Amino acid sequence: MSNPTLVLVSKTRCFKGEVCKYTHDSAATNGKMTFNIYLPDVALSGKERVPVLYYLSGLTCNEDNMVTKGGALAYLSEERIALVTPDTSPRGAGVAGEDDDWELGTGAGFYVDATEEPWKKNYNMYSYIQTELQQVVAESFAVDTSRTSIFGHSMGGHGALVLALRNPSHYKSVSAFAPICHPSTSNWGRKQFTAYLGSNESAWAAYDATELVKVYDGPVLPVLVDQGDAD
Repeated sequence: MSNPTLVLVSKTRCFKGEVCKYTHDSAATNGKMTFNIYLPDVALSGKERVPVLYYLSGLTCNEDNMVTKGGALAYLSEERIALVTPDTSPRGAGVAGEDDDWELGTGAGFYVDATEEPWKKNYNMYSYIQTELQQVVAESFAVDTSRTSIFGHSMGGHGALVLALRNPSHYKSVSAFAPICHPSTSNWGRKQFTAYLGSNESAWAAYDATELVKVYDGPVLPVLVDQGDAD
């Protein structure tokens, strides 16, 4: 059964498929969330359950960046693969200061489950992506959940690596483009982790790909990290 709060906002024909934008109520973030899904025609018609890719965007981005700028839809259409592009944070949650700093709060959820005030009620993007969103997609669209993969860029590359490493066997592969690989030691991470997770740095390892890969004991996981040498 599809999520009863799922609302179609728009749909656009693109190659041999459609890009659809939806909103839905989220228990993880205590508000409405928005995502896009690209479905090839065989999935739209229900003739075939297709593999599904989740793409996580970077700081300041939203659910539209990959769809409008990524140039992937022609390939997804040809290969008959679904693409899901969620937002990078809650929007309009009413958290004090969430719009004051582009590196923290709105557009900067960092794909963690916050444990600190005032963030912990709404900023739970790890649970939203890993559990809630994927359940909505599985129940509402013709996707083959046994063929799920994840990828992302920058902050989203960090998120993709963390989700894949923390959930052995769930993803067929993970790819990260210029990811934040070691946020615990990076200027792109320490501020956010302190705000969302607190000052106890031992708690940060659960969301740090460099630390997670050291203790990974799951099956072989195909990983692609693409990093420019001038970044």
